[in-house]
Amino acid sequence: MSTTDLHHLGVAELAAQLKNKQVSAVEAAQHFLARAQQHQHLGAFVAINEYATLAQAKAADALIAAGQGGRLAGVPMAHKDIFVTKDFPTTAASKMLQGYQSPFDATVVRKLADAGMVTLGKLNCDEFAMGGANENSAIAPVGFAEPQPVRNPWNTERVPGGSSGGSAAAVAARLAPAVTGTDTGGSIRQPASFCGITGIKPTYGRASRYGMIAFASSLDQAGPMGRSAEDCALLLSEMCGPDLDRDSTSLDHPAEDFTLQLNDSIEGLRIGIPAEFFGEGLSADVRAAVDAALKEYEKLGAKLVPISLPRTELSVPVYYILAPAEASSNLSRFDGVKFGHRAAKFSDLNDMYKKTRAEGFGDEVKRRIMIGAYVLSEGYYDAYYLQAQKIRRMIADDFQAAFKECDVIAGAAAPTTAWAIGGKADPVSNYLADVFTLPASLAGLPGLSLPAGFGDGGMPVGLQLIGNYFAEAKLLNAAHRFQQATDFHLQRPAGF
Repeated sequence: MSTTDLHHLGVAELAAQLKNKQVSAVEAAQHFLARAQQHQHLGAFVAINEYATLAQAKAADALIAAGQGGRLAGVPMAHKDIFVTKDFPTTAASKMLQGYQSPFDATVVRKLADAGMVTLGKLNCDEFAMGGANENSAIAPVGFAEPQPVRNPWNTERVPGGSSGGSAAAVAARLAPAVTGTDTGGSIRQPASFCGITGIKPTYGRASRYGMIAFASSLDQAGPMGRSAEDCALLLSEMCGPDLDRDSTSLDHPAEDFTLQLNDSIEGLRIGIPAEFFGEGLSADVRAAVDAALKEYEKLGAKLVPISLPRTELSVPVYYILAPAEASSNLSRFDGVKFGHRAAKFSDLNDMYKKTRAEGFGDEVKRRIMIGAYVLSEGYYDAYYLQAQKIRRMIADDFQAAFKECDVIAGAAAPTTAWAIGGKADPVSNYLADVFTLPASLAGLPGLSLPAGFGDGGMPVGLQLIGNYFAEAKLLNAAHRFQQATDFHLQRPAGF
């Protein structure tokens, strides 16, 4: 295969060509850097450093030549701009951190670098990962002078989903073979669904949060996004593992090779079908694609089991109490004193705080800070925050009851396909679109979205699979077996 076709390869295929010296890491990096420049109109990248990327690629080639490179050595990738990086600026897509350069790499970034992967750049996202459409970025993408919404490669008038919209768009448009994302309430799974790619959020605590700019500390989790379950399994195997000295929420659970079970039989796999995931809010085109995907699973030997997750609808109000509460606490550090934006003119310290935060934060971030401060305030803590925590526990219990009857749970990743840019100006309508992804996040469970077909207008539909704690290998295998029998994950947007 010529270097002009490298973007058609998945992670495993590209890694094999690099190992066999059919292509060099430098050639691969140059190819994808050129594609990122060619498709700047998508707004996917917010930072590119060609010098740093090619230096990493040369180092990977040296390892491969010495026979010391790991199985991902030389494979290019890109990181969501929520992970701090030494070689690239980190902004969390916010004016508050514009121009910030970290002195260290996030643990996830370091682990993938140690595996020999080459960083192409940083990817656009909603500001501080707050949003479901990637319309909240306050940083100008590469090639633009002003902030722009990220565009969905399948239809550039539609959103890619969020908050990991730049990540999903980059994979769908073949600007990177695989990327990192973060998922607080569905920010890997929903954009994966909207852009027709595969993405997995692991069990909360399996991937270190060290160096990942915090939104909601009890919910944020890193995960990979790629074209296939196999691609995600390769990356997730490198990303996970204990980081107890740096991350207090890291689990003392050993790293795992998630590729080992990828070809296991799914004969007799019990797939739970929650009635609550197939109600009135689910659009007809998404329902048709999901139903067809479930029939394909039955052909592969799986069994569909009706189950109930009775508190599904409560996940939306619970999440939008707890996540803003944690955000209001986490974002209090951005005050203009030590780092980040500082107002140019102020009369005293209190005035500096107010003006700095008013100038530095966007509307959605301010909205969530205000909601969070309100529910944590005296007189409202018991009525809102404490009650939400109790219901969160009940939602987790509902899942444990369901897993007594099934092995994995399936449903749509999102109630609709991607909507038009600017089509959901009302914040609440954006929040309601997370109803299928929020329950697993609140319970800390692993969840995966894989391409399952197409809806109206030829837009991708994602099937969500949810597993019990530490069931990532089971989810990835179930997705892989489906992808061996279908070609939805191989489809790509016209022109890419």
